[in-house]
Amino acid sequence: MKRQQRGVSVIGMVFVGIVLAMVAVLAAKVVPTVTEYWAIQKAVNRAAQSGTTVTEIRNAFERAKTADYFEAISGKDLDISKDGDKIVVEFAYDKEVHLFGPAYLVLKYRGRSQ
Repeated sequence: MKRQQRGVSVIGMVFVGIVLAMVAVLAAKVVPTVTEYWAIQKAVNRAAQSGTTVTEIRNAFERAKTADYFEAISGKDLDISKDGDKIVVEFAYDKEVHLFGPAYLVLKYRGRSQ
């Protein structure tokens, strides 16, 4: 009795390897933008808690921006409002990640203070 062979062919392994490599490259390009978003969110939360006027909040955000090394937005890009007695700071920005040739991945980030 002849048993049927099981397993993955060489072509299948090459295909899986190419797909995994593409996912790894994409992750390597997207992860820095996500960590930048987390730094901006942290800076927005600190700025909202540290100031009572629009100018104070923008200045606190600019100080945090300098300390955390992000460039996606500045203090003038913040939307500052009041919700009852609480100060709410909102932000939104787009980040383009070049993939290859004319192809780009556009990530839209949006957040608000807690």
